[in-house]
Amino acid sequence: MRSMKHHLRSPVLALTASLLIMPAGFAAGSVASAQVSALDNALISAMKSASAGQNFQARYNTLAPVVEQAYDLPEVTKNSVGFLWSTLPAAQQSELIDLFTQFTISSYVSQFNGYNGQTISVLPEEKQLGQKKIVETKLTSADGSGVEIDYVVAGSGNDWKINDVLLNGTISQVAVHASDFASLVKSGDASQLISALQSKIKTLQGG
Repeated sequence: MRSMKHHLRSPVLALTASLLIMPAGFAAGSVASAQVSALDNALISAMKSASAGQNFQARYNTLAPVVEQAYDLPEVTKNSVGFLWSTLPAAQQSELIDLFTQFTISSYVSQFNGYNGQTISVLPEEKQLGQKKIVETKLTSADGSGVEIDYVVAGSGNDWKINDVLLNGTISQVAVHASDFASLVKSGDASQLISALQSKIKTLQGG
């Protein structure tokens, strides 16, 4: 097995702990954009709490319900594993969803661990991607440099959830995970991926 850092990348890809965000406006009346804005607000709260000395577990507990509400994590897990998902036993599928959820939340807590005045702008106009929507955001650091982070949001009516993240508007987080996970999953068996996720979560949580 290659080193964990090559296999498991965070939900925000190459963003470092110093890239911290503050929400701006979002599309009026849009449930899809509101999900992204809610995630941003929770991250701000957690970042300020980190700067005030709140520990990892407390910030994890704050972010967890918002991340689980904003993301369709079962679908993201399935797509990240790829075409072999359907060959896995139900027990492994369930365990992977649980671990991927912990991995996602832990990555956010680990990276967004302090507040230094960076901002994020949620653009008011969404783009259509078939039946899905893309909510565009711009992360700007204190020195004025920035990176585009866009969210692919799927659903209908009042039920929209994030199911992918695009860094610089093009790099699919799900595709990155699928590439990273490929060598850790065999037809009918994801035990290597389960072990890798467990190890990464422990590392992120400082264990």
